Amino acid sequence: MNTNQKAIDALENYEYEAALALFQRAVKESRTVQSLHNLAWMYNYEEEDIEKALELAEEVVRMNPTSHFPYNLLGEIYLKQKKWQPALAVLQKSISIQPSNEAYHHAAIVMYHLGYIEEASALFLKVAGDSDYLMYTHIKCLIECGRKEEAYLKLKAFSKEADEFVGEVDMADFFVEMDCFKEAINWFEKGCSSYSKGPYWISRFVYALFKVGNIDRAHEVLTEAIHQQNKEIKNELEEECEENWTEKDKEASIENLMEERKEYETIMDRISSGYIPSLEFEMAMTGGCYLFGCKRHNHPEYKE
Repeated sequence: MNTNQKAIDALENYEYEAALALFQRAVKESRTVQSLHNLAWMYNYEEEDIEKALELAEEVVRMNPTSHFPYNLLGEIYLKQKKWQPALAVLQKSISIQPSNEAYHHAAIVMYHLGYIEEASALFLKVAGDSDYLMYTHIKCLIECGRKEEAYLKLKAFSKEADEFVGEVDMADFFVEMDCFKEAINWFEKGCSSYSKGPYWISRFVYALFKVGNIDRAHEVLTEAIHQQNKEIKNELEEECEENWTEKDKEASIENLMEERKEYETIMDRISSGYIPSLEFEMAMTGGCYLFGCKRHNHPEYKE
């Protein structure tokens, strides 16, 4: 068994320090596309050392590999660093070698950040599933492009029974964006029992209720949220401090809870005065196993 396979076996057994040492040894033995790339993958995914991962990944790509794996990895690293143009170049190279969902997904994020919303929308759709996050992100692009009727119809087609269903409150959020407040309220109500309360989505819920004139329900939602917040503050005050939960940690947590309670207490007056809680949305990256020689994913070793 070569060093690369020993490293992967160690990784499979959750022996991360041993795996890292073996991937490093493989590089010392021979500085090849495979050894450099697999070590870069380890630094990126397991060590979360982006700088070391970047240095190795760029070295690999300068060797003009014939596999799409190194380009996918470098594209992800550039994406994390918000280097949009370099990311797009390597992701397009990856797709030209072998299209993959990960490359399309990340290229879509890059296109979005570069302002090519229509192109991003098309790429998200290419890899979207039934009622999942990627279809949801495709709809976000449609809304930004002014294609709200199309966005509405696609959002209405979402199924709560789908395996990768995005979530009730997320559904409500986009209906609020399209000023479809009755649909938004319906989804917020469905999410009330399963989502932990937070100022962001509660404020969006209250705003939708305000827009349809259901002020009583808006006050009820806020009362429930404040009651829960008071319970959490009480629990925090009674929590015993220990090595991993210091007095400073406790004070910071209570301060945060009290700030959130204040948001609940003031949100109705703010909305009545014209405040509109804005949408918070961040496009999430994906990832994958790009290890050469990974038996679990049937990846062959790299052939020079």
